[in-house]
Amino acid sequence: MAIHFDDYEPYLEALSAHSRDVLEAAWAGAARVLSPRGLDNYVKAAGALRSLGRGDALVESWIEQAPRVAAELGEDVLGELATSALALASKTSGAVIELLLATAPTAAQRLGDAELFKAYLQFIGVLVAQAPRGVRPLLEHLDVLLHQLTLGGLRRWALWGAHAYRTDYAEQIRYFSLESREAQAMLGQERKGTLLVDVQRRINMYLRALWGRDFFMRPTSGDYETRDGLRPFIEDGVLHLPDAYDDHGGVAAVELYRAAAAHAAAHVVGTRRPISAEGLSPLQMALVGVVEDARVEALAIRRFPGLQPLWARLHDASAQRAECVADWLDRIARALLDPGYVDDDALVVDARARFAAAQPRLDDAAVSWDIGVALAHQLGARAAGYNPRRDLPRAPYRDDNRYFWAFDGFDAERAAAGGRDVSRQLRKYVNVMEMANEVEVEGAGDDAQEIWVLGSELFPYEDAGVSVNQAWGREPVSEPFHYAEWDHQIQLERPAWVTVLERRGRRGELSSIDAIATQYRREIQRMKFLLDAMQPQGVQRLRKLEDGDDIDLNAAVDAIVDVRTRRQPDPRIMMRSVRHQRDFSILVLLDLSESTNERVAGHEHTVLELTRQSCVLLADAVAKVGDPFAIHGFCSDGRHDVQYLRFKDFEQPWGDDAKSRLAGMSGQLSTRLGAAIRHAGHHLQQQRSARKLLIVITDGEPADVDVRDPHYLRADAKKAVEAVARDGVVSYCISVDPRADPYVARIFGQNRYLVIDHVQRLPERLPLLYAALTR
Repeated sequence: MAIHFDDYEPYLEALSAHSRDVLEAAWAGAARVLSPRGLDNYVKAAGALRSLGRGDALVESWIEQAPRVAAELGEDVLGELATSALALASKTSGAVIELLLATAPTAAQRLGDAELFKAYLQFIGVLVAQAPRGVRPLLEHLDVLLHQLTLGGLRRWALWGAHAYRTDYAEQIRYFSLESREAQAMLGQERKGTLLVDVQRRINMYLRALWGRDFFMRPTSGDYETRDGLRPFIEDGVLHLPDAYDDHGGVAAVELYRAAAAHAAAHVVGTRRPISAEGLSPLQMALVGVVEDARVEALAIRRFPGLQPLWARLHDASAQRAECVADWLDRIARALLDPGYVDDDALVVDARARFAAAQPRLDDAAVSWDIGVALAHQLGARAAGYNPRRDLPRAPYRDDNRYFWAFDGFDAERAAAGGRDVSRQLRKYVNVMEMANEVEVEGAGDDAQEIWVLGSELFPYEDAGVSVNQAWGREPVSEPFHYAEWDHQIQLERPAWVTVLERRGRRGELSSIDAIATQYRREIQRMKFLLDAMQPQGVQRLRKLEDGDDIDLNAAVDAIVDVRTRRQPDPRIMMRSVRHQRDFSILVLLDLSESTNERVAGHEHTVLELTRQSCVLLADAVAKVGDPFAIHGFCSDGRHDVQYLRFKDFEQPWGDDAKSRLAGMSGQLSTRLGAAIRHAGHHLQQQRSARKLLIVITDGEPADVDVRDPHYLRADAKKAVEAVARDGVVSYCISVDPRADPYVARIFGQNRYLVIDHVQRLPERLPLLYAALTR
């Protein structure tokens, strides 16, 4: 790609002479901040804007302002800016588009993050559709607005005015020009204390003075619908802090930023290796997180004692509060940080004693795992009902601890590099001779530099009849399936946003499935008569039709009698012979999240065990009728790892293999329902049946570790149900959450769900529901 102005002569012919002069004057500055590819897109975008025919001022605004935006946020956002400007050409005037480009550097500087800037452009697109006359005055006052509001606050302020003055255009213009009382009142309501962009330079210098190194820092916004922002978090070595903080309990917002940044930096510096989350319950993970926070803070306080009072005054836990698990987490957190905090409870005293004994070993993160698991065992015996979404630590400066957990996606080198890709794993497809002669580590882990793939099983000579996979291998994972996800905040689908990976279910003991059949012998006998009635009946005669293939002699005789007796005859004297056959495909989709391992109140079984029992009864019923059916399950660990398990496929018989995999199913992780429904719809679309039915069995609302907004995944699940419905798939939900009626009705629609208040009745209700839905 070229970087010299003269090399782009073919693209400059469409520009006017004055615009070419402006571009030539701006070229040196643009070349300093844009790569050759960025310069190429920069020039082409100028030509595209010229083709709109909205005048030279619009083109020259792009030429002058685009490099300033790239200098703030990087050249990748210029594509979004140009696309937004071109998209607005059919919705508003050239003057408004020119103003959007002219104020883009202000928005980039005040927002400070590429993703927030893209969300700002999407918000402008929404506002143009809802209040087109308000966009121009808003852009004219953008600098004033963004000095007082976060992006979420700006969105709420603008949409309030758009809805309040939908038809009163004069008041709409006054509102967006900040001339009305309502505009000032809403501005005061949405104003936040201190914006990160105003103190970010000071915070960066503060961290550099402490640790002698730079940290990547970005603002993040989570307050589209409420004034509450996201908690701080660390991702790929980048510190993500809320875009605004209010003063907290007498502590100035800038001090809160210092505390949050110092705590996140302590994690980055003090975490040498991740902590394993394997086999931990949510309560254990919460306690390990509290101890890990205390560990990295203790290491930082050793070097910088002044951090202790900065963090300690943001803890307000009291020894008298013990209403929920969050209170206990706060008391333990404060006790481990503040030596002056008095709390004589045995659990808190034990936590302090264990942490004090571990002081010589604080450099090892395994200390947090050991202490956290021990404390979780004690707390679990005293406080029940832990909810990961409700029982959150209340110290406002602490992050959500996603950084140090050893999930599948953790890459220490990449995290230390601030998110830059430092290496890639090579997957190589080889023949049997290469595999036999060159293989080094048959059971290598996921961190192997190369993975060799053979198209068939490899049987070593010394283990005749046993393949390498059978001896050392793990169950294979499918190629990734990418699906869009609906974002209700911007009212758009994020393309290829979620990754679904298919896995085979682990095998279990067949005896457990036989025991279920024995336990429910009576229910199976009662179902026999209902199932016999559902069997195809062959050719049937439909009588008394006005239009048919043959004359119904009985009806014809009755009609002649009516004519002879001078009564009105019944015109339905025809009949038709039809072949009655069932043409259904049924897929049962099971929620296999961690919450299914909980025991049902007053019952000896867990939700997972009752789900397994109901699937066995349903599978026996469907197999007798002869409908093709499949049993799949799902769980999720963020949008990049939605695990989809296939226990029985449509073409697979209901035999020992399917039963053993159903016996081995387990509950873990979270519930990203929308992606699972879309993938289940993908499997149903491959069936040639006329009618397709998807039955979803779940024990709670959609949730995942990387989503904080409870409405986000509900809205996406609703869109997923609508998407598969367009392909002819009927979705029905069975929920064992007694409080599920409101959100299940919104997701699946009225009369498309069943809430079972008594979970122990699930095994007997599911086959009956199947019979009713496929009648």
